[in-house]
Amino acid sequence: MSSGSFGGLVAESRLLAFVRHGATQPNLDGQRCGGDLDVPLTDIGRAQARAAGLHIAQLGLPIRLIVSSGLLRTDETAAIIAGQLGAVPVITLPGFVERHLGQWNRRLIGESEPWISSGLTPPGGESNSDFLGRIQAAVRALLPCWPEAPGRPLLVASRGVARALGELTGRPFSSHLANGQMDHFSTYLANGQMDHFDVSICASRELAGSLA
Repeated sequence: MSSGSFGGLVAESRLLAFVRHGATQPNLDGQRCGGDLDVPLTDIGRAQARAAGLHIAQLGLPIRLIVSSGLLRTDETAAIIAGQLGAVPVITLPGFVERHLGQWNRRLIGESEPWISSGLTPPGGESNSDFLGRIQAAVRALLPCWPEAPGRPLLVASRGVARALGELTGRPFSSHLANGQMDHFSTYLANGQMDHFDVSICASRELAGSLA
């Protein structure tokens, strides 16, 4: 944990560990899978979740809380990782659900990527600005549960959530996390409230390839 000053306020930085859920069938088929499409893990996805949990255990990361978005794929991934780490509690914060994609669900990623990149809102889905606001509010909702340093929470969520956190930290490359891969983000807290996101202090991305 580090500290800084913003507008005369003393702020502290807290790390948030992140793991993308294991693979679902739409993931394996190269299809969009929003938060309004609730599908389970595949056997490949379960193996990825076990590998992620094993690596976290081997690294000795001080994970004191696991947070899931409440989707089948994130709940199952979180439960598998929790089983690898021992008696780590798991909570659900629905604010971390993947962006609702409406009619873009199950469309090929290659087909729909230009729509995402251009900032379009999917018919029947969620705008990017609404999604970013929801993710930032979810981080604020997590603050009362945040473990004492050096402990940290582990958020198990979807790639779009990583992309949103990446946008909020100025790190758009986070959108490229594969299933089961891990990253870290940091939040700055001023007077106990989240002031803004900052660039991650991340030593775990080089391990990402072995987690897929």
